[in-house]
Amino acid sequence: MGVGQLHQRLGQVRLRGFAHACILPERGPASSAFARRAQGPPTSPGYPALMSHPLLAPVLRLPADVPEEVRNGFDPGNPDDWFEWFVGVPLRVLLIIGIGAIALALVRRLIRRITEHIADGTPALRSKRLRGVAESGVGSVLLRANPLASARRAQRARTVGSVLRSVANIVIGATIVLLVLTELGVNIAPFLASAGIAGVALGFGAQSLVKDFLSGTFMLLEDQYGVGDTVDFGEVTGTVEEVALRVTKVRDGNGTLWFVRNGEILRTGNKTQEWGRAVVDVRVAYWADVEAVRAALLAAAEDVGADPVLGTYFLEPPEVTGIESMTAEALLLKVQVKTQAAMQWEVARALRTRVRQGLSDARIPLAGAQQVVVLDHSPSVPDDRPDDGAGTSGRDEQAARDRRGAAAAAVVQDRTGGAAGPTA
Repeated sequence: MGVGQLHQRLGQVRLRGFAHACILPERGPASSAFARRAQGPPTSPGYPALMSHPLLAPVLRLPADVPEEVRNGFDPGNPDDWFEWFVGVPLRVLLIIGIGAIALALVRRLIRRITEHIADGTPALRSKRLRGVAESGVGSVLLRANPLASARRAQRARTVGSVLRSVANIVIGATIVLLVLTELGVNIAPFLASAGIAGVALGFGAQSLVKDFLSGTFMLLEDQYGVGDTVDFGEVTGTVEEVALRVTKVRDGNGTLWFVRNGEILRTGNKTQEWGRAVVDVRVAYWADVEAVRAALLAAAEDVGADPVLGTYFLEPPEVTGIESMTAEALLLKVQVKTQAAMQWEVARALRTRVRQGLSDARIPLAGAQQVVVLDHSPSVPDDRPDDGAGTSGRDEQAARDRRGAAAAAVVQDRTGGAAGPTA
């Protein structure tokens, strides 16, 4: 940048400030350099050349309303005058920019350290007690015990950290710009008014976008769901793969990846937050012994709880309810266990296997809409056919068919554990 351009941008602002300092009585006398030159024009060798330059002359020439002693007080060729000019507005501008940059760097570093500690699951404080707990390995054991919670916490921490860094950049950057403009003598009121109008226009023109971002922000702050959670959004049910401020990615059971805008989520059902419940419905025959059924179901559930792996998922002892519903064909009972988050489905599958085996060992029949129909093939007119020569008549054939039907009904009755249905 040339001397003319530098003086054009900053020098005249400083000269105008000196003019006001000399004009206003309450501001005191002019500076020493101006006092030295108040008696006449500058006499440095380079001054006439600068004042005769076609580009510098309009810049160095002060307005007509400035007193003559001030008009002749600044000598561009004198280093002292340039120093006095530099320690004014330029120095203050540099200090504002430097302090703002340092503050922004410190805030971003603090946010990054906190989010990294939260994502790693270690305490961010520097106390000896907390540092000792972190170094003892307890935190790593907890992370291995629940990897879904670790991934969820890391995703949430990084997203919130990104939002905080963006907010810090905007707030500190805008503050620096406004302070610099104020030091340069620029009226910032029009800028503030323009920013307000732009904000209102943006709010009306991008309402859906603003709604998505606000919903995503509150969702993260309230910890409604995270990566690895199984959620129900009404029309979409699946596992959360990524959480952002605008959209949430959900993978359903068929492998389809859904992009759900946060502003469109009216209700959320989280099936894997904090804890879950494994529920198995068992329908037994209407005539089954209810107490025997409950004992068999409880024994099967306790057998699952004794497993060295599945038993660690149990948070409470298993519970077998009474008769939940009753129809002419079946009785409904339930086995339920409170489990760790996202482990209820694995426990439920094991419960079904053990319940089936336990009911089979106790010979307790399951409900089924089975009905035995025995057809009577006897003709309306008695069969008086003569003997066919082999010792078999029509009546003998009918008796044989009746015996086969009775045997089939007995087999079905033995398999179902009860009486056969009505005979047509």
